Amino acid sequence: MTKSGPDFELETGIVARLGSTTRVCGVDEAGRGPLAGPVLAAAVVLDAKNIPNGLNDSKKLSPAARIRMFTELQAAAWIGVGAASVREIDHLNILRANDLAMRRAIERLPFSVDWALIDGNRSPPDLPCRADAIVKGDGRCLSIAAASIVAKVIRDRIMDKLAARHPVFGWSRNAGYPTAGHRAAIAEHGVSAHHRRSFRMIHR
Repeated sequence: MTKSGPDFELETGIVARLGSTTRVCGVDEAGRGPLAGPVLAAAVVLDAKNIPNGLNDSKKLSPAARIRMFTELQAAAWIGVGAASVREIDHLNILRANDLAMRRAIERLPFSVDWALIDGNRSPPDLPCRADAIVKGDGRCLSIAAASIVAKVIRDRIMDKLAARHPVFGWSRNAGYPTAGHRAAIAEHGVSAHHRRSFRMIHR
């Protein structure tokens, strides 16, 4: 039988090994690929007895479903959010800035955690807990799926606010990604203070 979505097996496996008081968070990011705006990460600890129905990878949910699930997670889970600014991205590079955002997200949870499940093929260095990298984790692990929703919704809201100040770039539609319309607007109007100048397309 093929698994249809993320489950809670990784989290329960860690708790079974380390004890019932073990705290496990899922971590994911939004915004590594865009040409503009911050990179944002979320860390989420789910309550095993109160996991929202329909929780899934943010990419598998409609915008309206993501908002509903985000609201439910705010009431049912513990959340930490971290970001790295455009200036930090340009200074550090996007990989290290992403690591920084993830570390900040874990540190901003309301309590310390014992283990982090990180979406991707590597764990950031210097985390305040042990960690496992989970390839395609947002489709495999409910805690990471929850983090993917939180990161996506919050970053989209940031880009909506920036779009109100810089409407020519269409950030409320493209979230800063290099769509044809975004690239055409850059060619016509130049770059803003919120564009990542270390990215090759912007640097050129």
